[in-house]
Amino acid sequence: MLGRTANGLFWMARYMERAENTARLLDAGLRIALTRTGDASGEWESVLNSAGVAEAFRANGRQATAETVADFLLRAPESPSCVLNTLRAARDNGRMVRTALTRDAWESLNAGWLNLRERLSAPFTETDLPEVLSDIKRETALFRGMFYGTALRNENYSFARLGTYVERADNTSRIIDVKYYVLLPSFSRVGSSLDNYHWEAILRSVSAHRAFAWAYNAEPTPVLIADFLILNKKMPRSLAACYQEITHHLGLLGEGAGCHKSACEIAAMLESGSIDTIFAEGLHEFLTDFVQRNNALSSAIATTYRFIPD
Repeated sequence: MLGRTANGLFWMARYMERAENTARLLDAGLRIALTRTGDASGEWESVLNSAGVAEAFRANGRQATAETVADFLLRAPESPSCVLNTLRAARDNGRMVRTALTRDAWESLNAGWLNLRERLSAPFTETDLPEVLSDIKRETALFRGMFYGTALRNENYSFARLGTYVERADNTSRIIDVKYYVLLPSFSRVGSSLDNYHWEAILRSVSAHRAFAWAYNAEPTPVLIADFLILNKKMPRSLAACYQEITHHLGLLGEGAGCHKSACEIAAMLESGSIDTIFAEGLHEFLTDFVQRNNALSSAIATTYRFIPD
């Protein structure tokens, strides 16, 4: 396969997944901010920190509110990682590899871009935000379902799935890490009813509240929720589930490749890890290290398969 085609499929899928997960990150912030009776800027700062764009956001002297943070993460032209720009990049990559996509997959990708470009063309209020986020999640899910349901299971499929799961692993870790930044002002809230509500809000933001109940048959606690989102392979957005898929598809592409070995090391770390150890050694530190290793793997995949940017 040409490196340009592999690159286009990988990044098309990554950008679509990033758009959805940015919406989910905002959803987590929105749910957590609802618990604040006074100034909720701290919660919105936590979203910016988790997304890694706090410095860029503050460059123009903005104050962190639901409207300003959502506008920056969803539609600000100066924000390369905003949803509008990532959707445009996904569509551009999809157009570049148009012959590697089924007609249904391409039409779903193109229609999603057109619909959401119109939806994000004007500013919106905090009241509008839940509906906007639902629209983003629906359009990206439609594309993912159409691609999954029509794509031939060959190299094209594997590169696209790698993009999806590398991005999903990154974003799930960032959504969990919102809790770290929310708690920075005061650790006295750890273990409180408010702390537990925040963890449940994160669970709901990844559409996993009912799935958690099915898996654990227990009241949600921070330890169990973190275990579900990090180590439980039955949860499709967990870090362990993502790396199960990543190692599978890298194995299909080239089992002896260096990037496959790196992915297997990360998967083994998740397989042998325990949530109690992760909490004891520091959840934020674990997630920060994971994001770095995940990013390094993405670069290794690009090098191994000689990705050629458009």
